[in-house]
Amino acid sequence: MSKFALPGSPLSPPKKNNGGKKQPEGFFGSPWQLLLQVMVALLLVWLWQESLQRATVTTIPYSTFLDKLDKKEIIGCTITPEEIQGKMLVSAPTKKEGETKAPTPAFFRTVRVEDPNLVARLQSAHTTYSSVRPSLLSQLIFSWILPIGIFFLIWVGLTRWMTRGAGYSLLNVGKSRARLVAEEGTGVSFADVAGCQEAKYELQEVVDFLKSPARYRALGAKIPKGVLLIGPPGTGKTLLARAVAGEAHVAFFSLSGSEFVEMFVGVGASRVRDLFVQAKGRAPCIIFIDELDAIGRQRGVRIAMGHDEQEQTLNQLLVEMDGFDPNEGIIILAATNRPDILDRALLRPGRFDRQVVVDLPDVQGREAILRVHSKGKPLAPDINLQEIAHATSGMSGADLANLMNEAALLAARRKVQKVGQADLLEALEKVVAGPERRSLQLAKEEKKRVAYHEVGHALVAAATPGADPVRKVSIIPRGRGALGYTLQLPPAQQYLFTRSQLLTKIRCAMGGRAAEEIIFSEVSTGAENDLEVATTLARQMVCLYGMSESVGLAHLIPSRPGLAEVPSLDGHVEYSGETARLVDQEVQRILEKTYEEAKAILQKERKTLEEVTANLLKKETLDAAEFLALLPESAKQPLSTPQ
Repeated sequence: MSKFALPGSPLSPPKKNNGGKKQPEGFFGSPWQLLLQVMVALLLVWLWQESLQRATVTTIPYSTFLDKLDKKEIIGCTITPEEIQGKMLVSAPTKKEGETKAPTPAFFRTVRVEDPNLVARLQSAHTTYSSVRPSLLSQLIFSWILPIGIFFLIWVGLTRWMTRGAGYSLLNVGKSRARLVAEEGTGVSFADVAGCQEAKYELQEVVDFLKSPARYRALGAKIPKGVLLIGPPGTGKTLLARAVAGEAHVAFFSLSGSEFVEMFVGVGASRVRDLFVQAKGRAPCIIFIDELDAIGRQRGVRIAMGHDEQEQTLNQLLVEMDGFDPNEGIIILAATNRPDILDRALLRPGRFDRQVVVDLPDVQGREAILRVHSKGKPLAPDINLQEIAHATSGMSGADLANLMNEAALLAARRKVQKVGQADLLEALEKVVAGPERRSLQLAKEEKKRVAYHEVGHALVAAATPGADPVRKVSIIPRGRGALGYTLQLPPAQQYLFTRSQLLTKIRCAMGGRAAEEIIFSEVSTGAENDLEVATTLARQMVCLYGMSESVGLAHLIPSRPGLAEVPSLDGHVEYSGETARLVDQEVQRILEKTYEEAKAILQKERKTLEEVTANLLKKETLDAAEFLALLPESAKQPLSTPQ
């Protein structure tokens, strides 16, 4: 697919699963919540009593107390180790000057001073007094239990505030965070997995062992300790792991590799130990570690200051996989899309003994996946899932699930009762090229340039034998930066490409820029994505596939998924500067040659270029039949039928 692009535009707290059982809770919640409520209530009662008592008691200096004692105005008192409390007579003044009311009793308190004459003064004043020593229980409660409880509540509140949204507490930071699905089943079986028959066949042996281990032990066979699922994102690795647990009806521990490592040193190793302790208690069971590369990266390639927590976690995982008996019934499933960066100790026999490749589905697999995800959706009689399967080459199972969902959403938006073939085709365009942006209004000259650009791609493809057939040409803006697009889909699944086929792809990518130069004698920024695709293919031809006579038969760049050129692990490229110069020259030669070939095709068919562009400007979209009807026989290639 080619896009006319704007300059510079680039072309989920885990919930605990307890098997569906709801945990019972009391009226007041958990025991910790009940304890918290009781302590807060006791604190409030004590504060209320203290405040009430302080409001009715007058605090006087010790000198005033002695003066009133000499005047015999102290009725009685109680002496404690810290203060003196009691009743005293208070004379209240009247409105008439010089007259006073009869003294009335009032409560008082004063700080106790080490006075050896205090008892003698009390006796001479004939004051009733007594001494009270606080009980051991009250001292324990108010001096130790209550302050410690207050600090504990503050600490619990702070830890909950610090770990909010993280799904765990500092109290159990070293515990495993694996989600457990009990023996009732994961709700997924092999019938729910399509498009990876070989992977299901390999995993069926694991299921058979978990169901009847005695048959294997009788023959002395040892089931693999670990099974590593390898494949691109979205191919169903996690779904396969859940299907294994669902078929075997055993406990299923599921967690991500990133959930082992925290900011605290030693937490990752502690969680690994706790995970295997739990697994041994629920054996037979399955442990599934998603994104294993988060903790299983090769050791010794990172420069780390001090102790590397990630390597410590990996070491503990290696020890645990060696430690338990192979016939205990614990199977470890792990998934990754980066097997090239895993530590070799993980991949040796005795740990991850078996590696199962879960690759992108072929055409039969895509059709089966589409049928699985079409369950529960009312389909119109005109639905042809085989056609959609042929048109979705290179899509993963997740992409196909999203495609079916988008088609259902489009049908609901049109207020129809069933999902039709038109909905699926429109959803395919939306997934591949992005949603339509009809609100983006282009100027007349810009729209004309976009139309010539897209027709240039289509004409070069139509006139070149072996090119992918043109399915649609559109000048409706889509996605983030595509002002138009030409949709080419291969007629069949293809795993190998010849040199001529790669040159054809580069030539078709150059068709848009060539059309602009022929018509307007000047190019624009819209060919940015086309140049990116063409340059990547040309450099791969020269460096990876040995398809250049000047550079020769050599693999010059370490193969890395999704990257065209990367240095080796030590930071040095694997060829000299002279070879790099030859590579650049050869890439430039391929691009210039294919560009001139595209220009020659369009100059020969210039009249057709202008006629097709005029029709495209009127209709904004041309499908395959409409496009081929406008071509003369000299420029028309038959539309291949999917095989």
